[in-house]
Amino acid sequence: MRKGYVADEKRYENIEYSRCGKSGLKLPPLSLGLWHNFGEFNSFHNMKEMCITAFDEGMTHFDLANNYGPSAGSAEENFGRILEDSLRPYRDELVISTKAGYDMWEGPYGSWGSRKHLTASIDQSLRRMRCEYVDIFYHHRMDRNTPLEESMGALADIVRSGKALYIGISNYDRESMEKAAAILRDLKCPCIVNQRRYSIFDRTIEEDGVKEAAAGQGMGIAAFSPLAQGLLTDKYLFGIPSESRIARDPRFLKANCLTKERISQIRELNEIAGKRGQTLAQMALSWILRDQKICTALIGASTPQQIKENLAVTKSCDFTEEELRKIDEISIKKVYQE
Repeated sequence: MRKGYVADEKRYENIEYSRCGKSGLKLPPLSLGLWHNFGEFNSFHNMKEMCITAFDEGMTHFDLANNYGPSAGSAEENFGRILEDSLRPYRDELVISTKAGYDMWEGPYGSWGSRKHLTASIDQSLRRMRCEYVDIFYHHRMDRNTPLEESMGALADIVRSGKALYIGISNYDRESMEKAAAILRDLKCPCIVNQRRYSIFDRTIEEDGVKEAAAGQGMGIAAFSPLAQGLLTDKYLFGIPSESRIARDPRFLKANCLTKERISQIRELNEIAGKRGQTLAQMALSWILRDQKICTALIGASTPQQIKENLAVTKSCDFTEEELRKIDEISIKKVYQE
């Protein structure tokens, strides 16, 4: 394990940062998501090396949630250890985001969108991550049973308290996003980002109008699962590897997703990527980043090398009309759903 970490002095030379919606906050094209591989059963050495590699490459944004693990809370705890051990001197160069809204603790206040849940959650997250504040605090999912005014009011108060700098929402549909944006404008505390699933295999934000509407509301889109939980890679072309997510942690991606049709699609897309001189994963990320409405794409990783390989896509985001037509023709046959 590295001792006395000093960040690479050239870390900002090859990254172009994008403004998040109409805010002053700039994000890197790719951000490191800690949804997977940062739980209590993962290698701390590997987690630390991934975070250090990401920052050395100019990836300043680290995205978490209170329930990331397993177990819930352990990703934040591990990131707090990494921050304390290596990244603390660079805190002002980091964008740290976390979320609340999914199941976190027992009882009626452990999830959803009440003021009680959100206020308790930010305090817990700050303790776990050993932070005085986070840069973005998200409501993680819509709550139809809590008035939106209550949830958004709680988020605005969290910003006013200094515990977060910006407000985000996650998994919000167009109607709820627009209502939330209006409430927050009235509170003089605008929402800057909606975090939604988006990939070649999942076009939901195109179909439900969120991508266009977010721009109209002054929000950026942070795209998560841009590789469709690993389906948009070459790892499943010849079966299910023992080290793959399906084999190790099938909570979010199950073997029955790998239908004959899906494998055929992956192979056809892999051929297009090869002709572009990219891996399938690199092409899938390039496809996301070509869209100016996307302020950042959240990538997961299991090794530092994966992070470096993925960052190479930032220079290859141009597609021909024929490439885009073929990608659509192949992928829209059946959209991947979680």
